[in-house]
Amino acid sequence: MASGGSLFSFVVRRILITIPLLLIISLAVYSLVLILPGDPALVLAGGVRAKASTVAHIRQQLHLNQGFFTQYWLWLSHALRGDLGHSLFTPANVPSSSVTAGIRIRFPVTLAIAAGGMVTAVLIGLPAGIVAGLRPRSWADRIVTVVSSLGVALPDFWLAMLLVILLAIKTHVLPPLGYTPFATSPASWFQHLILPWLALGFGGAATVARQVRGSLIDTLDQDYMRTALAKGLSPVRIIGKHALKNAISPVVTIVGIQFGYLLGGTFIIENIFSLPGMGTYMIQGIYDKDLPIVQGVALLTAVIFVFVNLVVDVIYAYLNPKVRLA
Repeated sequence: MASGGSLFSFVVRRILITIPLLLIISLAVYSLVLILPGDPALVLAGGVRAKASTVAHIRQQLHLNQGFFTQYWLWLSHALRGDLGHSLFTPANVPSSSVTAGIRIRFPVTLAIAAGGMVTAVLIGLPAGIVAGLRPRSWADRIVTVVSSLGVALPDFWLAMLLVILLAIKTHVLPPLGYTPFATSPASWFQHLILPWLALGFGGAATVARQVRGSLIDTLDQDYMRTALAKGLSPVRIIGKHALKNAISPVVTIVGIQFGYLLGGTFIIENIFSLPGMGTYMIQGIYDKDLPIVQGVALLTAVIFVFVNLVVDVIYAYLNPKVRLA
């Protein structure tokens, strides 16, 4: 009962910390308008050659005639209701002018890429880390160490272009570009996402493998592991029931943090593979100087990252009661 109570109090503390953090993030995101030199409405409208009607429309839509904190509160109050504003340059009568609607259409694509990359990272990194951790200084350990070092060092976009050349252009094993909705053809959807998953997952797999290897080596070197072996327990039971459970617990944190980074990493990957996700939406907004799109995508990405870290902290506190007292 006390354990459950301490976990509940830990969750409450983390939520109370998260709320002001989200407010600070929202203020930072909205402050993007301050980065623009001179008159933001004039800059967003296209400069000195912009039509006066366009400048006036943007100034009215962004409430630039009012004080900064009044602008921020109007924007935040709408965002809390799920209204992230409208595109500055898409006609208002077009459904896609709503930033919320644009994100709603594209978010499933980005989520599928990030989730698939995370699954790929775990499926590759976890077994590799276990093999290396069980046999330190062996050939398997050296291979895993070298490959994981390459995985950490290689940029995702460079690996993505290399995979396109090797598996799509040279050998025609997989389609190089494009996207097929899952509802249209699950098989085609899967084929088009294999390369993005591999490009994103390889770096994540390297991080997971290194973490699992180090954690497993440290766990196997503990006194209670040697005691279990001296009592006659089989190595399979010792490793499967005790070592892996304690060694993999810290990996939960790494997986959660990696998912947040993968979500952001999809932005470049989407543009390389011509995928209609939030990344292409935001980059197009940057090119067009469409501030509501940039603010909306940045805010949602930051909120997801904070929420994922909150969930990871709760899971880790559940697995390791010592964390709840920190």
